[in-house]
Amino acid sequence: MRFTNKSIIVTGAGSGIGRAAALLFAHEGGRVVVADKTEGADETAHLITQAGGTAKAIRIDAGLEEDVIRTVALACDSFGRLDVMFANAGISGGLANLFDTDVALITEVLRVNLIGPFLAIKHAAPRIAERGKGAIVLTASVAGIRSGAGSPAYSASKAGVINLAAVSAQQLTGSNVRVNAICPGLTETGMTKPVFDYAREANKMDRVGRLNPLHRGAQPEELAKVALFLASDDASYVNGQAIAVDGGLSSSHPVTRQEYGKTAA
Repeated sequence: MRFTNKSIIVTGAGSGIGRAAALLFAHEGGRVVVADKTEGADETAHLITQAGGTAKAIRIDAGLEEDVIRTVALACDSFGRLDVMFANAGISGGLANLFDTDVALITEVLRVNLIGPFLAIKHAAPRIAERGKGAIVLTASVAGIRSGAGSPAYSASKAGVINLAAVSAQQLTGSNVRVNAICPGLTETGMTKPVFDYAREANKMDRVGRLNPLHRGAQPEELAKVALFLASDDASYVNGQAIAVDGGLSSSHPVTRQEYGKTAA
């Protein structure tokens, strides 16, 4: 019960990694503000309360400053404090290449995926600092580490999140507020649902995640558990880091691997 009576905000909590994290935070005693742009926020909050936990739902656009301010205020007004901010909301922006990406698309992707976490830090950090310590966790991506895992717009936005975690950790020196990021690899969420649905229908699940050493994609709970670790006192000396949770995909440059147990030709 690492989060007993702690006040926690999770954005993008209507599905996927955000929902999984909100449920786990609540299961470990946290009081959770479930924020999402969709009605999934209400559904996640209902799942929490149905299981005996405490949750407040709010519909927001994570890239709008006034919505982020409202969300932080809701947590503080409802639970009297703020201990953890998990800025998880994001959009994919599609698969357009560099030359097919127009300014409107990349602007929107950056607004949600990068400005959103910036706003979360800007408005949550001072309230967390009032508690004397706490944590902010951001959702970046392996696409932000190197090329090959996302479109130019998405990859650029997530690279920004990784740097934002490092810069924010430095600028919060002395506050005892830690800032870290998780970098998911291929994970079964609403964003990637078409990929997984196609693979199942075509009987090609063995090809999902085949480029990482574990030869599979991840489930949202596997990412959520790492986010909870970073938000907890178990990670009390982890700060300014971007943790890849990708089955080992980013541990190597693309190569033709020798399979385990097989002799090289």
